[in-house]
Amino acid sequence: MDVQLKSYKKDFEYSYSLGVFPTLELINNKREEVLMVLLSSSGKENEGVKKIIDLCNRHNIQVQINDKAINRISKKENNYAVGVFKKYKQKLDNNRNHIVLVNPSDMGNLGTIIRTVLGFGIKDLAIIRPGVDIFDPKAIRASMGAVFKLSFQYFDDFNSYSNTYKNDIYTFMLNAKKSLPEIHTDLNKHFSLVFGNEGSGLGDEFKDIGTSVIIPHSNEIDSLNLSIAVGIATYEFTKNLEILS
Repeated sequence: MDVQLKSYKKDFEYSYSLGVFPTLELINNKREEVLMVLLSSSGKENEGVKKIIDLCNRHNIQVQINDKAINRISKKENNYAVGVFKKYKQKLDNNRNHIVLVNPSDMGNLGTIIRTVLGFGIKDLAIIRPGVDIFDPKAIRASMGAVFKLSFQYFDDFNSYSNTYKNDIYTFMLNAKKSLPEIHTDLNKHFSLVFGNEGSGLGDEFKDIGTSVIIPHSNEIDSLNLSIAVGIATYEFTKNLEILS
């Protein structure tokens, strides 16, 4: 693989973890995909950097002190560490709960959602195209490296997802049939929570797919931010599972 240490582009076969903690998460969870680790000359006394060096030495991962490359890759951000890794493909687990994002467009939201749902025990994420690039370093950094702990899969349309995975489906939208407090889930069945784009939400075609749900809020706002809505819904659906006990 020809690795050019420059600003990330979507068509690269590799990507970057920016920062000490995301890079530690990369090494600990996707070690086989790591190509090299770049370190800043100014971070030698950082405890996280010391942990990275120790892990790289133990697992024969190439380490470079390369300030120029870090500055090119990180642009104006200050980073002590950058992980360089091969992109990889995954499939979701049929026997787990899923989050489904339909056409997500904001990398910061995606990263926040990944970190949040992982905190509530959800380890499978479906993304319906077109959608933001999960390998973009901004999304990885927003997730604080949590992306390396879950499985994700892209689908060309929602039908491709629903024909593959048979979880109970709950679609979150403003003109829904039920309010979130009215939902009572069967703990013996797996669920998929489906959310739309940050700007437009889910279209009317989703209203009759599974159970449509609204998260009630005051009339002082028109809607909730996507990452907030996902967090609220995921907590409500997982609060009785063992992960939160």
